[in-house]
Amino acid sequence: MRKVDRRDFNLGLMAGLGTSTLLGSREAAANWQPDQPIEFVIMAGQGGGADRLARFVVKIIEKYKLSDQIFVPMNKGGQSGAEAMMYLKRNAGSSNVIMATLNSLYTTPLRTPSLRLDIREFTPVVTLAIDSFLLWVNAKSDIRNIHDYVRAVKAAGPSGWTLGGTGSGQEDSLVTAMLEQAYGIKHGYKPYKGGGSVAKALIANDIQSTVNNPSEQMDFYLAGKSRPIAAFTPIRLEMFPDVPTFRELGHDMVYHMQRGIMAPANMPRAALVYYEKLFTKVEKTPEWRTYAKKKSLARHWLKRAMLKDFMMSELNAHKRLLHNMGQLS
Repeated sequence: MRKVDRRDFNLGLMAGLGTSTLLGSREAAANWQPDQPIEFVIMAGQGGGADRLARFVVKIIEKYKLSDQIFVPMNKGGQSGAEAMMYLKRNAGSSNVIMATLNSLYTTPLRTPSLRLDIREFTPVVTLAIDSFLLWVNAKSDIRNIHDYVRAVKAAGPSGWTLGGTGSGQEDSLVTAMLEQAYGIKHGYKPYKGGGSVAKALIANDIQSTVNNPSEQMDFYLAGKSRPIAAFTPIRLEMFPDVPTFRELGHDMVYHMQRGIMAPANMPRAALVYYEKLFTKVEKTPEWRTYAKKKSLARHWLKRAMLKDFMMSELNAHKRLLHNMGQLS
């Protein structure tokens, strides 16, 4: 005789629904498809790490025909990502809006409480990868290591040395502050709309250094136009085996970037299941795995159940980090 368990009892209590109705609703959820184009919101300008990743994901979806509807990338990087988060907030309950995340998901609401953004109200879908940060200079520079760098920045001062970064008060400026605090230096900081613009500015000598993600500088690096000095990672990156970590250099500075997908509050469960399945398929493609390796992304696959805990851990970590650096009361 088959053992009776709690699930049998619960189904018995749901007599008002009926077994056929329950199974029908499950089947409907499993077969749900979007009936209009999907707005793929990006929390930064064009050319940056999040933008490149989102647009590459769209190419994979199109190549393998994973969706009958098109995914439309929408750059909303204003106010350090607040523009994107406010858009997500206004679209609560929507089935056709998703967002590619950066760490400004945490820092912007913390720095600007007047926005009244609570990320706990959003719906996490998946985390695809973890991105990293490196300190970069133009390859024509005489700077070869961190000692050269610190000496040059101190000699130039903030009026003579400009470090470019994406936005103000988000990831790049936070990493810059960590660097300044550790080495007792001060840069002039110039914000740009996206990491791609920052990378181009370095090569054009409009700025003297950056803390770009690998994907943002990779093309210039491979062309011999930019030089990585040190990495904000716990161990050396596979694509940069000769580049030391700041931990090796005596400063325990480790900082990473979440590359994930977020949905609005109250997204219908059927839609959420659809997107989770879709991105599971994306993550398993050889194109994605090759992209992750070439762009020095650490594959970090998390679904909803674990992602909520991960998000809260990251939120608390950023709160502590901002407080310790005097950027949060």
